[in-house]
Amino acid sequence: QVQLVESGGGLVQPGGSLTLSCTASGFTFSIWSMTWTRQTPGRGLEWVASIRSGGDRPLYADDMQGRFSISRDNAKNTLYLHMNNLKPEDTGVYYCEQGPRSYTNRPRGPGTQVTVSS
Repeated sequence: QVQLVESGGGLVQPGGSLTLSCTASGFTFSIWSMTWTRQTPGRGLEWVASIRSGGDRPLYADDMQGRFSISRDNAKNTLYLHMNNLKPEDTGVYYCEQGPRSYTNRPRGPGTQVTVSS
């Protein structure tokens, strides 16, 4: 059974940084592409970034390019999202999902809340 647990969210001021983590279990993490999505008040559910099983060729949504960085540690079954220069519109619940961007109905964790506010 796929289990994904996100952590690292919190309150941060505009321009600040956060790193989210996602601990995976119940499947062979190292062979799966992984994805971050987010649910924001203004834009609903949107794709953030994806990464291949080997950690190469990450993909980012245009709004996150240059500010966010997705990475993974296959030895620790952990996915990361490093977020810099955060903006109020980045506020939302961030989800870790199993599978590449092209998949629909990807299994996801419960999410972690990120709030960007002064």
